[in-house]
Amino acid sequence: MPRRPATADPLPAALAAPALVSGAPPAGYHLQFASDNTAGVCPEALAAFAQANTGFAASYGNDDATHTVCDRLREVFEADAEVFFVFNGTAANSTALAALCQSYQAVVCSDTAHVHTDECGAPEFFSGGSKLLTVPARQGKLTTAGLTEAIERRSDIHYPRARAVTLTQSTEQGTLYQRGEISGLARVAHAHGMKVHMDGARFANAVASLGCAPADITWRAGVDVLCLGGTKMGLPVGEAILFFDRQLGADFAYRAKQAGQLASKMRFVSSPWLAMLEGGTWLRHAGHANAMAHRLAEKVAALPGAELLLPPEANGVFVSLPEAAIARLRAAGWAFYTFIGGGARFMCSWATTPEAVDHLAHDIGAALAAG
Repeated sequence: MPRRPATADPLPAALAAPALVSGAPPAGYHLQFASDNTAGVCPEALAAFAQANTGFAASYGNDDATHTVCDRLREVFEADAEVFFVFNGTAANSTALAALCQSYQAVVCSDTAHVHTDECGAPEFFSGGSKLLTVPARQGKLTTAGLTEAIERRSDIHYPRARAVTLTQSTEQGTLYQRGEISGLARVAHAHGMKVHMDGARFANAVASLGCAPADITWRAGVDVLCLGGTKMGLPVGEAILFFDRQLGADFAYRAKQAGQLASKMRFVSSPWLAMLEGGTWLRHAGHANAMAHRLAEKVAALPGAELLLPPEANGVFVSLPEAAIARLRAAGWAFYTFIGGGARFMCSWATTPEAVDHLAHDIGAALAAG
């Protein structure tokens, strides 16, 4: 579902009730379930960031740490990929798609894709005008039938020709593309001369949930370019872009520089990545976030009046709640996003604690019981 900030309207007098949260919160507890972006930097990444602040190092990515982490990413993905770092996910997606498309071409995406709903036209801007062709999503995912329809919608010169397709893993609705789904979509795309881009803002959560090799749901399944999310898995800043077809990234360094995405002190962006990749730390943290989401979903599913909109496959829980219950939860201080139709999204992160999950589940139950 689209990530839209929820409004914080005053609680109507008829719904006013004492705060549901009671007692002193346990250590490390917080009421924040709006996004995995709200968590701080994980200890491993923070230590690496501090360690990078010693002595001098070459600038603009010519430092040893950046070279080392690029090689490590190639090992993790079992591919001789071209690797770049940018500051955030919008820049990663937008510049990567711009590298695939001319201004008169188009990108096919689901109607819930982040590039369509929440990036302020950045993909169109950085590509000089490439159009986004949206397709209705099924549980957040594109289907081969939908992709084919978008490609074949029109073929005249008055309409932009589809050049790329973008998949979000995990999706905006917390669902996962299985390897077969990705390869099926890639097969259709490649047959029409298109490239496959993956928005992997929560790719770590997908890998941890599926228990597969990262290569299995990227280049082995037909993905040409991956934007690998770092901030949502616990980094202070920075996303990685992997071009599995090196030719596609041949001039990307210039594009990143022009877009203001070339960090002068690159070691501070890249060093935390190495800490996350060593020993599978990135997957351990992602697995914890997923486990917290499953814990919350199990508890909420047992509450009268709460309806899980989708089974949790990654680190998000989507629940249909009455407006009165949503209002009571907000009055009690809980932070989360709401969506059209009354659904609420609760996101878990590497820092989410079992105590916070249990407390939230208790307060959802109390809000529902209040009528």
